[in-house]
Amino acid sequence: MQAKINSIYLSKPGEVSIKSVDYPLKKENEVLIKVESMGICGSDIGAYRGTNPLVTYPRILGHEIVGTILETGIGIPKNINIGDRVIVDPYIYCGSCYPCSIGKTNCCEKLQVIGVHTNGGMQQVITHPARLITKVPSNIPLNNLPLAEPLTIALHALHRTKVKEGEHVVIIGAGAIGLMAALSAYIYKAIPILIDVLDQRLDYAHSIGIKNIINPNNENAEEKIKQITKGRMAEVVIEASGANISIQNTLKYASFAGRIALTGWPKTETPLPTNLITFKELNIYGSRTSKGEFEEALNLISEGKINADNIISKTISFDEIPFYIKELSEHPEKHLKINAIF
Repeated sequence: MQAKINSIYLSKPGEVSIKSVDYPLKKENEVLIKVESMGICGSDIGAYRGTNPLVTYPRILGHEIVGTILETGIGIPKNINIGDRVIVDPYIYCGSCYPCSIGKTNCCEKLQVIGVHTNGGMQQVITHPARLITKVPSNIPLNNLPLAEPLTIALHALHRTKVKEGEHVVIIGAGAIGLMAALSAYIYKAIPILIDVLDQRLDYAHSIGIKNIINPNNENAEEKIKQITKGRMAEVVIEASGANISIQNTLKYASFAGRIALTGWPKTETPLPTNLITFKELNIYGSRTSKGEFEEALNLISEGKINADNIISKTISFDEIPFYIKELSEHPEKHLKINAIF
């Protein structure tokens, strides 16, 4: 009889539980990983709600995954051996399409995200392409390590817009990715301006060092940005909420010749006044997942430049994951970021 392991199993929208599944079978170009820590992401909540059109059911959730190598495979980085702790790059690319041929593997035409398109890492043991793992620093606590994955998303937006020292960076959305984008902007010696409609989130952001905060429901965001930037408006705008109105507002918040990164995923199409894009000659960048940012993200956490404890609001056990997926779906305002450890 084949061995079994436990998984976080989404049988259909609204039905998540712990389920016993078959022990994974490793291919030659894969590694076998004993999973030790994981993060719950907004995409997991979208899958639970049934609002993510990319998810098919049933599905094992999870793409923010850390664990220890049990078996190596072809393509494994030279600095990784059995027993080493690694973080998983969850974006599996084909390597042969046009985007892959120019090194933009995050834009792969056949991109497979674990926990979304294929089964994810919320199980006791997983297989994963050997080339898509990164060794983690030994000084980062286990419960903090999965945070490096969403941090790569924030860093990718900064890289896409080529943020420079002294520039103003408006960030829309004070969730975990928005907060980390703001904190990372400081590291890049830029000036972040964080926008959200929830005072609770903004107050927390201010308490951890983000000076410029704006609630557009309480004050005129354009006027406040104009005041902070001395009339220029923001050279860079990062949209991290996915709200249609926020995407439209990026054009208003950006300076002439400004750059915009669209990181959030809207649920419906967003009409845009293209005359404003032309008038200001704006550069608008899609910012999808991440590409090559894991080393930087891990170093920022390891060196204390990003304090993971400021972002992770709760650490739970594996068995508690189904409860907290439901909790995050029903009360997203209660927790900023939840990680689990075995």
